[in-house]
Amino acid sequence: MSRLADAQALLDGAELICDATQVDAAVARLAGEITAALGDSYPLVLSVMGGAVVFAGNLLPQLAFPLDFDYVHVTRYGDATQGGALRWISEPRIPVAGRTVLVLDDILDEGITLAAIRRHLLDAGAQRCLTAVFSDKMIGRSKPIKADFTGLELPDRYVFGYGMDVRGAWRNLPAIYALRE
Repeated sequence: MSRLADAQALLDGAELICDATQVDAAVARLAGEITAALGDSYPLVLSVMGGAVVFAGNLLPQLAFPLDFDYVHVTRYGDATQGGALRWISEPRIPVAGRTVLVLDDILDEGITLAAIRRHLLDAGAQRCLTAVFSDKMIGRSKPIKADFTGLELPDRYVFGYGMDVRGAWRNLPAIYALRE
């Protein structure tokens, strides 16, 4: 089977969890909450690549205040469906020392990556580091971090769409799907 056929088969066999209307509403709500909390602080906003690119691209135009924008690239997944060792691929180019930093990520799964990013930024001198996740997966156990801002809560299933991939595909979907169990 080709990569195209494999990707299409994954989507065809998946279950819709949150449609595009629910996704858009969650991002709009988050934009309001973040604007209320950070609107007077001129923060540095960091997107976690590559999953948060869709979330960041839709959220940023809705933030009604000045900000600096950069990214970090840290991963435990690659194209795999289960996390492995943490790999730092790219640090922010804009210095974080003395800044209020807002980290945007697609999903708070086990929380290991986001907790490590937050710890790293605080160790680098960030005045404070807040986190906003598009989704929080309800895994049924404690996590090393709780996001300051959360868009949607998702079931403990392998989810994809809206920045989250399945075997490298379907980050570009406007809705959230889950693999069938």
